[in-house]
Amino acid sequence: MRLLLLNANTDTAITDRMVSLAAAVAGPGVTVAGATARFGARYISTRAAAAIAAHAALDALADALASGARPDAVLLACFGDPGLAALREISPVPVAGMAEASLFAAASLGARIGVLTGGARWVPMLEEYAAAIGLGGRVRVRALPQTGDAIAADPDNALEGLADAARAIVADGAEAIVLGGAGLAGLAPRLAPRLPVPVLDSLACGLAQAVMLARLGPARASEGASARTPPGDVTGLGAALSALLGG
Repeated sequence: MRLLLLNANTDTAITDRMVSLAAAVAGPGVTVAGATARFGARYISTRAAAAIAAHAALDALADALASGARPDAVLLACFGDPGLAALREISPVPVAGMAEASLFAAASLGARIGVLTGGARWVPMLEEYAAAIGLGGRVRVRALPQTGDAIAADPDNALEGLADAARAIVADGAEAIVLGGAGLAGLAPRLAPRLPVPVLDSLACGLAQAVMLARLGPARASEGASARTPPGDVTGLGAALSALLGG
């Protein structure tokens, strides 16, 4: 099985880190290839950056499909899932989103969900995202002041702050916690022993959903809003994305 991990940030070190973590979780028989956005923010932490990242994710998928073997599934490894619906519209294979997968996994473990991430501007953005997928009344978001890339650069220094924020979420009633974001990937096993509720790694959740979808091999809808994007005239896009959208 071959999975494509899309990083809508432009930081290749984050991509490499996530691919390494994903490969360790996926186990034998699953190959994880990474693709990094070629334009946009180095690490997404604002609405503007997230909007640009949606385009960048489409561009990265088109480039990957044009240049290599077709994957069995795609993982959008960027919390907030920028461009997820559009990726599903143009992708010939199933696409899992890191935020969507982890929030629904947490919803199966507790009625109230806490999300812990990095960067204060993500709080309203993720609360709105949770509402959009039908979980708004169940999700509370807290963020550390430092962005996810800063947490990834020095996780040992951030761990105590993450633990304090997680305890505060639990005190507010959270029954399951999601560590949201590429920069927080891999930290759940270190944080879980400090807390009385389940702690989920958003990357691991997204990977699990991508593997499941690849194994199920669902047929692509041929009609309706989930059917493949009809060809149309486009201008100013990358060559691969132009070809994919133009048919």
